[in-house]
Amino acid sequence: MEAGLRERIEFALDTIRPYLEADGGNVRIVELTEDLVLKIEMTGNCGSCPMSSMTLKAGVEEAIMRAIPEIIRVEAVNLTVV
Repeated sequence: MEAGLRERIEFALDTIRPYLEADGGNVRIVELTEDLVLKIEMTGNCGSCPMSSMTLKAGVEEAIMRAIPEIIRVEAVNLTVV
């Protein structure tokens, strides 16, 4: 992943991190695939919270795609849909 793109992703994540951290969680970049799918890991309480899939879609993915529209999707590698 090019450094400039990683910085833009981290900047976008920084806009949502205070909300995640308030609930004892965070998010970490795992990889950006060649077809521009961003894979992240929800950490801390976010990794096991039943609301994590909603947080991913309504918070993390929205922040990323608003800042970096070329990313087509954001996926969490560690969430299991129940």
